Amino acid sequence: MISNTPAFTLLRQQVVESLNLEVFEYEHIATGAQHIHLKADSEENVFLVALRTVPKDSSGVAHILEHTALCGSKKFPVRDPFFMMTRRSLNTFMNAFTSSDWTAYPFASLNRKDFNNLLDVYLDAVFFSRLDPLDFAQEGHRLEFEEPNNSDSPLVYKGIVYNEMKGAMSSVPSQLWQTLSKHLFPSSTYHYNSGGDPDSIPDLTYEQLIGFYRTHYHPSNAVFMTFGNISAEEHQAKFEEQVLQHFERLNYTVSVDDEKRYYAPIRVQEAYPYNEDDAEHRNHVVMAWLLGKSTDLDDTLKAQLLSSVLLDNSATPLMHALESTDLGNGPSPLCGLDDSQKELSFLCGLEGCESGSADEIEALIIGTLKEVAENGIPQEDIESALHQLELHQREIGGDSYPYGLQLILTALSTATHRGNPVQLLNIDASLNKLREDIKDPGFIPKLINELILNNPHRVRLAMQPDSHISSRKEQAEIARLAAIKSSLSDDQRLEIIEQSQALKERQDKQDDADILPKVTLKDVPKSESHIEPEIKTNRKHQLTSYSAGTNGLVYQQFVHQLPQLSEGDLPLLPLYTSSLAELGAGTKDYLAMQRWQASVSGGINAFSSIRGSIQNIHDVNGYVTFSGKALNRNHRALCDLMQSVMSDARFDETTRIRELVAQIRAHREQGITGSGHVLAMLAATAGISANAHLSHSLTGLASIKAIKKLDADIKDSDHKLEELSTILGNVHQQIIQSPKQVLLVAEQANLNEFGNNIEELISLPVNDQTEPFTLTKRTEHIQQMWLTNSQVNFCARAYPTVPPSHEDAASLIVLGGFLRNGFLHKVVREQGGAYGGGASQDSNNGAFRFYSYRDPRMVETLEDFDRSIDWLLSEKHNPQQLEEAILGTVSSIDKSESPAGKAKRLFHAELHGRDLTYRQQTRERILATTVADLQRVGEKYLAQQTPNTVIISDYSQREQAQSLQLDVIDI
Repeated sequence: MISNTPAFTLLRQQVVESLNLEVFEYEHIATGAQHIHLKADSEENVFLVALRTVPKDSSGVAHILEHTALCGSKKFPVRDPFFMMTRRSLNTFMNAFTSSDWTAYPFASLNRKDFNNLLDVYLDAVFFSRLDPLDFAQEGHRLEFEEPNNSDSPLVYKGIVYNEMKGAMSSVPSQLWQTLSKHLFPSSTYHYNSGGDPDSIPDLTYEQLIGFYRTHYHPSNAVFMTFGNISAEEHQAKFEEQVLQHFERLNYTVSVDDEKRYYAPIRVQEAYPYNEDDAEHRNHVVMAWLLGKSTDLDDTLKAQLLSSVLLDNSATPLMHALESTDLGNGPSPLCGLDDSQKELSFLCGLEGCESGSADEIEALIIGTLKEVAENGIPQEDIESALHQLELHQREIGGDSYPYGLQLILTALSTATHRGNPVQLLNIDASLNKLREDIKDPGFIPKLINELILNNPHRVRLAMQPDSHISSRKEQAEIARLAAIKSSLSDDQRLEIIEQSQALKERQDKQDDADILPKVTLKDVPKSESHIEPEIKTNRKHQLTSYSAGTNGLVYQQFVHQLPQLSEGDLPLLPLYTSSLAELGAGTKDYLAMQRWQASVSGGINAFSSIRGSIQNIHDVNGYVTFSGKALNRNHRALCDLMQSVMSDARFDETTRIRELVAQIRAHREQGITGSGHVLAMLAATAGISANAHLSHSLTGLASIKAIKKLDADIKDSDHKLEELSTILGNVHQQIIQSPKQVLLVAEQANLNEFGNNIEELISLPVNDQTEPFTLTKRTEHIQQMWLTNSQVNFCARAYPTVPPSHEDAASLIVLGGFLRNGFLHKVVREQGGAYGGGASQDSNNGAFRFYSYRDPRMVETLEDFDRSIDWLLSEKHNPQQLEEAILGTVSSIDKSESPAGKAKRLFHAELHGRDLTYRQQTRERILATTVADLQRVGEKYLAQQTPNTVIISDYSQREQAQSLQLDVIDI
């Protein structure tokens, strides 16, 4: 069958009713390129092109190529088209990814002109990249002298990906995953670190990069994927004109080989760097099995179902065994099914174990699986797992990624392995088959035996902490660089200096930005897209209802005013909200409640939100929200469930509370190097207002330190555990008796019925004498370095500014993008080697913050923050720079969101006084900002004030902190 575009053949098409879209799969006749189009009634159009990338070592070639390909192309020969387009665009998403076996370049936009602009740049960047050697040196790796022009100074490695991966591999879960993959996949591409191992990245040559590009970045090896209301034919015409007509079909196929199978399980002992005192209890033990092909939908769904019934919640048998055992602090972060690669893998294990416990842990896991294989799983638990699969399939996401991109990524892995991506988006028939399969009581036991117990391709990995690894790595790098330096001829030394100078000249060069397409301020919507709710008030509460296209789901929230908690109780608020849905209620213990949640809902959770008023950051109000979602048919059951949790929550399950605290501690510690810049900014902002200090205490570095202490306190003291239980119960009673509102989001036809259900089923007493939450104003000067296990730094500075409604707030918001685009991106990322850096205005806390992310430098970055202010005030700036900063600001405001997500955002904005009038005024002020405004607020709030400074770094930097006169705090 030929499509309407002669260059393409239509292979298959299918309507997916559950997702309200139609899927088309095409093949380009000349090159064999795939095009998968998801036709949907959506103004937000999404594009992605993916290349199958199959590295054969850990040099990071695919990852470095992803970066370097975006540094200039044939049609757009500027040094930095990707980042230049981020500020000449109204995109709702724009990025690039390197996975273990594919590299993808996606973007999304609500503006048709903007979409076409980005499409032009992306197509040229991918298929006609310049790949300048200096860009390889900047993005990948290079040798430089510590003093760039002094060949007598030591040699050092530099490069953005090099430092990015140093940061990424500081994460224990990343080290676990890479080490496990090395043994689970002994012969295929997954054996290697596709992002690049910092020890191996310097081995990659420029010639190898070029060779990889020529063999992998070709239409014959490409999958084009699109979503939205632009037709497939319109896309294909552009693909043909701009790319495909210039290529012929490759005479070879890029693919991932099937993994060679083990004939018997293997057991491996390895180590990871850890420099804290409690190393004895920081071992990790993980078991993994290699299963069938991810391209086989039936096999994948069976494996997903099996993983779900074993590990989905605390009531499932394997998760319960891992959470309740004394052999470790909690389940490993690697528990579950990995379906992102060609072959599926099932993983489970424990973290926080003692050394020498691997045999016992293996016996626990195998014993639990054998018990399930012998006795089966209760039918209702299997049906609950299927219910979760259906709910996940139906839910319209889009609050972190555009919804269309989520769907594309769902199908991408199967497409790259030449499976049937259409089938993966339309799983209703396969779900129905599973419903028939599970009627056989032996179905799950049979799966356990076939996929796990009788599967010899099994790896047990034990990872023990080693306080000497970091110093060994550092000494090995120093020795390697010293050996390189000693072998250099005078000419080679000169070449290194000349490359350093040439790169700096290239980075300092002003490219002609007009080569690139752009949108202008005329293309910016003058007001936001707004929806009005229906509001009903009765004697018990106010009900706010939003009509939204939720595809058969209902969302509801019960929002209680945060009462004035005591000074001792307030720090436990995050533990309270995290643990509430993990405990029992009424006569049900936590296991029964977990089963109930899984059977009728998509999960319930609680969270707190505390913000200053728009006029005064010190005048705060706070709320605690109980949130739930379910399929429409389960709404009454959802109301019953939430009523039970809110009215009858049990905090007497002290053993369970101890487990949860240990799990939360591990999760928070493991997240430091992934969000270090956010944590550093929060710590620096903590001195500016009481609310910022509270945020630092509840969710920042101080909270990580506090949860570590709490975990240690209750681990060995039943008395302190009982005290904690009592406090949590008291906090709950204060919250549920405070005045509340209700939010309901569903399709229009169901709003009345669901509103009536809420009135009938939800009844909680209200204490009209509740004292509203307040904070006493506080400010302090902060100069700190927080120490952890990290190969890179995170630097932050914060200056006190103004509250949200102040006339200068909008200019400060624009100033963040202006400084990042015009100065910080170049000096912190390109020249300094950090993975990222920038500035932003935090209007909620009245603070302007600078930050760097995965940064090899420290002092120099702080100096760059200062120099950016000088640059702002001393330079004569191009109006184009201002327009780009405003466009970027509006793009971040008009970001992608799901229908339900938008309704929830608007409700909570109104709740905290950020109404439509305020939001429109802020938008108008942003659009009216001038360069003079930026320089005025820069002078007033930055140049004339002393900032707070916070750095997160490694334990080895203790002396450096003292030399900088920073207070040293061990996380």
